[in-house]
Amino acid sequence: MKAIIVTDRAAGTAGMKLVEQPEPQAAINDVVVQVRASGFTWDELTWPPTWTDRLDHDRTPSIPGHELAGVVTALGYGTTGLSVGQRVFGLTDWYRDGTLAEYVAVEARNLAALPGDVDFTVGASLPMPGLTAWQGLFEHGRLQAGKSVLAHGAAGVVGSMVTQLAREAGAYVIGTGRAADRQKVLDFGAQEFVDLENDVLEDVGQIDLVFDVFGGDIGKRSARLVRAGGTLVSIVGPSEERPANGLAVDFVVESDRAQLREIVQRVRDGRLRTNIGNIATLDDAVASFNRTERRKGKTIIGVRP
Repeated sequence: MKAIIVTDRAAGTAGMKLVEQPEPQAAINDVVVQVRASGFTWDELTWPPTWTDRLDHDRTPSIPGHELAGVVTALGYGTTGLSVGQRVFGLTDWYRDGTLAEYVAVEARNLAALPGDVDFTVGASLPMPGLTAWQGLFEHGRLQAGKSVLAHGAAGVVGSMVTQLAREAGAYVIGTGRAADRQKVLDFGAQEFVDLENDVLEDVGQIDLVFDVFGGDIGKRSARLVRAGGTLVSIVGPSEERPANGLAVDFVVESDRAQLREIVQRVRDGRLRTNIGNIATLDDAVASFNRTERRKGKTIIGVRP
């Protein structure tokens, strides 16, 4: 099968190569999926599991990519809940070869059925940002109707999901970003916009839940905005500063079949829009990843028509 591999951590995306690799086999509780579309997160080549296993041993050459939509072609021993020929989407294990390939072996529990009226490109764009937003807001942030949410990077892949899900849950959403992002942030449902280059962030006042995708100085200043009993949720590691009278939570997203079903149902209902940017073929993926312009939206690789 065709697959993109990485072997040199220092080279980043410039070290990616499209090669022929053996097709994966389904272990116990696995399925093999013929990948139709794969999502790629721009910084995943900086993640340790891309390069080492759970015992910190080198596991290169490894295949990046953790989001997929495709069709089940084989079942491992003991696998239940899915069937050959079924359309699926989901998030693969960090420590296993990924989805920038024609086939991938995945634990069945990490996948959900992809309805026939949702195309593979959309399906592949949902798992990482959708689950990240869902878990940050509802599991870790315990968001309830009537609360205020500060969604950083609200024009981005995760931030736009945070904005939409928070609004649907009845929250008042303030989105942040660059000046050029204002209309996009408002179009995704934010009630206010803060231009981080020109506006004063602290002017937003006290916030019930801050969803931080930046860290650094923005993260530290955001911690001071969390009102008593509120929460700072971070996906960029532990916050350098904690809220004085609230919680600080950092987390790594996990696959969850029930949550994937909730997310894709909202797409079908028109309550949730994806934020897809560049779409490329597997043959053109390496060149696409090495473009120098600013990335806008989720990068999707169409692996098979």
